[in-house]
Amino acid sequence: MVMDDFVCDKLTEWGLRKWIETFKEEEVDRESFYLLDDQQISKLIPKLGPQAKFKMKLLKEQNTEKPDTSQVILSTSGTSNEGKRKSDLQGESNEQQPRTKKRHLAKGPGSYSEEIIQADVKDIMGRVLQRIPHRGNNLNIFLRKKICDLETDKREVVGVFGKTGAGKSYLINAVIGLKNFLPSGSVSACTSVSIKVEANMQNSKYEAIIEFITKEEWRDELWFSKHFGLENEEDDTEHGDIVEKLSALYGEDWKEKSPDDLMDGKYFREIPEFLLSEEELRKKILTADEDEDLFEYLIRYTRTKPDDPEDQGTGRWYWPLVKCVTIKVPDADLLKHVTLVDLPGNGDTNKSRDKMWKTIIGSCSTIWIVTDINRAASDKEAWDILKDACSYMGNGGQCNEIHFICTKSDCHSDAKDTSEAGIRDFILKRNQQAKAKVKQEFNQLKEVKKHFSEESFKVFTVSSLEFLNQKYLNQEETEIPKLQEFLQEFNDCHKETLNYVSGAHGILSLIQGASLGGGAEIKKAVCTDLEKKMKDELEKVRNQMVETYGDFKKCLNDGVEKSESSCEKDLESVINPKKKSGSGFHMTLRFLVKHNGIYKAETAKNQKKRKQINLNMKLSSYLTESIDEKFKETFPNEVNCGPFNGKINSFSLGTKRMKMKPEYEDVKLQLEFLNAEEDKMKKKLIKVIRERKKMIYSSLMTTVEESMQKCYDDSKEITGKNSLNNMRETMRKHVQDSKHKMFKKAKKVMLDQLRDLMNDILKDLKVTMQESIDLSLKTDGDSIPDVTVELGMVKNHHEQLNGSAEDDQ
Repeated sequence: MVMDDFVCDKLTEWGLRKWIETFKEEEVDRESFYLLDDQQISKLIPKLGPQAKFKMKLLKEQNTEKPDTSQVILSTSGTSNEGKRKSDLQGESNEQQPRTKKRHLAKGPGSYSEEIIQADVKDIMGRVLQRIPHRGNNLNIFLRKKICDLETDKREVVGVFGKTGAGKSYLINAVIGLKNFLPSGSVSACTSVSIKVEANMQNSKYEAIIEFITKEEWRDELWFSKHFGLENEEDDTEHGDIVEKLSALYGEDWKEKSPDDLMDGKYFREIPEFLLSEEELRKKILTADEDEDLFEYLIRYTRTKPDDPEDQGTGRWYWPLVKCVTIKVPDADLLKHVTLVDLPGNGDTNKSRDKMWKTIIGSCSTIWIVTDINRAASDKEAWDILKDACSYMGNGGQCNEIHFICTKSDCHSDAKDTSEAGIRDFILKRNQQAKAKVKQEFNQLKEVKKHFSEESFKVFTVSSLEFLNQKYLNQEETEIPKLQEFLQEFNDCHKETLNYVSGAHGILSLIQGASLGGGAEIKKAVCTDLEKKMKDELEKVRNQMVETYGDFKKCLNDGVEKSESSCEKDLESVINPKKKSGSGFHMTLRFLVKHNGIYKAETAKNQKKRKQINLNMKLSSYLTESIDEKFKETFPNEVNCGPFNGKINSFSLGTKRMKMKPEYEDVKLQLEFLNAEEDKMKKKLIKVIRERKKMIYSSLMTTVEESMQKCYDDSKEITGKNSLNNMRETMRKHVQDSKHKMFKKAKKVMLDQLRDLMNDILKDLKVTMQESIDLSLKTDGDSIPDVTVELGMVKNHHEQLNGSAEDDQ
């Protein structure tokens, strides 16, 4: 094969000789060299380091060469040029790639993908950072810090709920565009393990990171199982769970040995990581070149039991010790900034698994609930998941959309007309009916709607298997492409790139403005105007916060009153339920106090499904209900809404308007920086508020749990004759004696945390902007480098990105 000497010379010059043969095999000549898009570059240079280096060098060459690229679109999503046949984009040549709507930045000469723009600006800021002295005045220190703070790491979490058999494996395969990735039943194989799926950005291997619970937690679980759990034979499900768990790990050994004997290191020789104390070290990493090999290794950590009879002799099954598994997938474009997490239906009695479950679900921006289309509206388990978890992902989290996904939409066994047209009509009609019934069911869930509006609830009908087999392409028949477009929006780096470039443009504007000096009088006048404006804006935010605090206080007062009058009745419903025999309920209550107020109650005889009962949540329910509506209003999860009635978003010093006026021409660069700094500060505060509000919301139940802790500890010690009644009396007396303090304390803790958040916000607004004003308008820039060239380059990128953003609107 022949290749231009030009291409060979360029690769040699750029230190990329290793890839010459690849370019040669693909017959890349001088003309096509400048027409390479992101996907083609990734194919030629799969390693991320050399790939980034190539893109950077290519960008600089394009700045000088500027070849005719009018027929090319460089895109972050890796689409090829427009001239490629549509059949290639939808057919066999792209069979494993998701068909998603791609973002194009621009067309024509000098148009670059956003990834290349961000890489170029990062390179520019890196060089500028090297030129700013490490020591010197406060401005140097300030600038170095601002440049280092430009880096961002955006990742969205999508939580996936659904029982085994609902089609989650096929759904995930279809959405990410990898036909044979997850084998059927590979997710949801174990009811207590969270499984994350994300892109491997480091190499081309399939990788699984297995996190274990602590050995102390397992020791406690063994002790309780051996001393109490196995005695409760009247509860078939609980007894069966314990037997299954111990048999998986120990075979028959557990029957005759003590908990201490079962902690012997010989049982954990293959997983020495489990015995380590530090969390970061308590992880096992499996790698494989092929996905089939990875899942062959992984089965012992995720399956409750082997499906293949040949696996019966595999040995120990370690899923009882696993807290979470993260699967990293190479070449998964839609997972670059997205993590899909298969989640158990509700929390776990194991502390670390329960904590991880709450953390993950609280970080989900979207929830997918997956169920079979033939029973979607009547699937009690699916709706129970939504009801049980809504507070953790709504007011207690950051979820802004719920996607109810009805799988197997291609099923047509009930169709009377079996012709092709008849089957298609049957499928379309059944899909429409399923959507209507599901939405109708959602509208009846009053508790869920306290956290989520009808607009945030969307229904999809999908045929994952048929989509993967390329049989259905019409979105009315399978809406996999809509889900792909949804994930593509998360991966769209436009906002991330724009934020980075805007920040860099602001910093370079400040550096250049400081290096030019001059304008002392105008700087002084502008400082005075900005400080007065800041005072007025802070007062608006403060007034809103005072009003919000008063509203919460009033709501909580009502909640305390209802809690005090109802708590004893609520307690009785949990510790002495109707239709539960004394002997049968004894172990259940002991399980509850052992796990600090939590147990999983049997929902139907001889069924594996169990509903979690949380006494702490029950006792604090009137408190949370009293503030739910106000909390959602104050801390909305919707992307277009802002906290505190939008007062944080509307905070402004007016720098954008000021820099447009001729009288401020001498300080225009400083105003450009302050405008960028203001935007960045508000985005940062929104993230801080989002995390802090989760803690504030959960504080009500957490405080009640802390107040009940002595009651649980005392009840754990009760044994012997009449222990069931003695445990009940201990709990009744504790609630009766503490109810007038417990709920008031919960109210005080929440209000204190709310007030602390408000004070921190006001302080950050004032301190951050005052520091920026002082250092940009009151500090000399004697040792500041000249960045005229760099500012011009970044300004061009900034204008191009802003133009693209306006076009999208």
